[in-house]
Amino acid sequence: MATTAQSEVPDGAADAAMGLDMVLVDAARGPLRRMVPPAGTALRFGTALARRPGTVARRTGELARELGRITLGRSELAPGRKDKRFADPAWSGNPLLRRAMQTHLAAARTTWELIEDADLDWQDDERIRFTATNLVDALAPSNVPVLNPLGWKALIDTGGRNVVEGLRRMATDLAAPPRVPSMVEPDAFTVGEDLAVTPGVVVFRTDVFELIRYRPTTDTVREVPLVIVPPTINKYYITDLAPGRSIVEHYLAAGQQVFMISWRNPDARHADWDLDTYGQALLDAMDAVEKASGSERVALQAFCSGGIIAAMVLARLAATGRQDRVSAASFAVTVLDWSRAGTVSALMDEESVRAATERSRQKGYLDGAQLAEVFAWLRPNDLIWNYWVNNYLQGKPPPNFDILFWNADTTRMSAGLHRDFIDVALGNQLTEPGGATMLGTPVDLSTVTVDTYVTAGIADHLCPWQACYRSTQLLGGESRFILSTSGHIASLVNPPGNPKSTFQVADSTPADPEEWLAQARTEKGSWWPDFTAWLGDRCGDDVPAPTDLGRGLEVLGDAPGTYVFDK
Repeated sequence: MATTAQSEVPDGAADAAMGLDMVLVDAARGPLRRMVPPAGTALRFGTALARRPGTVARRTGELARELGRITLGRSELAPGRKDKRFADPAWSGNPLLRRAMQTHLAAARTTWELIEDADLDWQDDERIRFTATNLVDALAPSNVPVLNPLGWKALIDTGGRNVVEGLRRMATDLAAPPRVPSMVEPDAFTVGEDLAVTPGVVVFRTDVFELIRYRPTTDTVREVPLVIVPPTINKYYITDLAPGRSIVEHYLAAGQQVFMISWRNPDARHADWDLDTYGQALLDAMDAVEKASGSERVALQAFCSGGIIAAMVLARLAATGRQDRVSAASFAVTVLDWSRAGTVSALMDEESVRAATERSRQKGYLDGAQLAEVFAWLRPNDLIWNYWVNNYLQGKPPPNFDILFWNADTTRMSAGLHRDFIDVALGNQLTEPGGATMLGTPVDLSTVTVDTYVTAGIADHLCPWQACYRSTQLLGGESRFILSTSGHIASLVNPPGNPKSTFQVADSTPADPEEWLAQARTEKGSWWPDFTAWLGDRCGDDVPAPTDLGRGLEVLGDAPGTYVFDK
């Protein structure tokens, strides 16, 4: 089935994917909880405004005057250019709809101004903005069936069938987690047929992972193979989407040997799997890759939560005198320093953390479907209300996007790993030598002296680019930092050929990310070729491409393997 170009994905929708921070939020929080800020935050917000009665009076007066102009039809308030909620001409042409839209915009503007006026500390500010965003977006007139012109047009065009189809879709979505509007049809794609189709074989399998070796597409390859460490939630094939959009495919075309870890989808039997379990799995994978390739070294590229594991393993290798096993390492949208690391970091409090860990402990895992609901409510306009209008009011199927299909293909996280990730993030343990351990060895990231390639997305709301940048200061080797366009996942799935793609890079990595940004230059195109060139310089000489993909290992089956199909 044909895929749709990334540039056509609705704004923000492609970023409904996970960062480690998402795992740290209590997935059991219901939608109503997201409409109410924590009691302490609400109190401090109210107190801050009470201390500024003049400011509150001025904002209230401004709102009242604007509402008066709206009533008289004299308001010039208009939605932003990228606000697709009110793109239909009826919102500006119909007097009733225009007034409803402008009233909403005026109230929203006053809300943001009051939050700014309160001048809260960063954590309370993030919390109150999160609540306000959910409330303001939920109350938009575009979500009201009797007001949205798209719903009325669908009613006329379909003779009322949109109502029946919309109710059917709503009933289906609400019947099981994540209980949010579907972003893609469940049968839109088939893994192994139109996604994850790059040819390869499974050469190693444990209870924790399968190891895929991809078939070279060039006559010669770099001597040192690349091992890709994907996130521990969702499936590995974010790196191997449709042909032309596959990271793996691009690396192979550049003459790189590629091995992929495909994590198993854990269940209650695997509750005890923790950071040590996954760290040992990466070491096992490296052993297998060295045996299959004949190389004594590997390069690593880790994505998001996989980057936490890879960094800790590198620190262990450094501590045990085995860091020479790794020739280079890449960290993509990975946060290692959790100080002020975004909205969800701010939302974490003792109650939500305790509830999250207790729920996963009782079940033996953290449910990916429940996490998907959390992801969606972080960007309600893009990930809830956009599909509310499309699926329910218009009765239309959601567009088919490969990234959103991958995003809906959720997996679980073992209770042990969930607990350990929370401990690492809340204690910001990786910023202090010995703050965490890997397989009994204290972790000191400053001892990791291999060259590193660090990427981030400038619009990433899950792993802010400044937080990703701080990895360059924690790691001891030479770092190259790349700031890509778009957000969390769209910054990664950025194949060459998109004329809108750019990335920023600088010749040094100073301590202050803003100083780096000031000196960075903008390069046109995708960062993929830049990475393969950087990697190629660190992966040895060209050697004849192998024809025996198993070599000293048994070929267990064709890619994409079996674990990718676990539900």
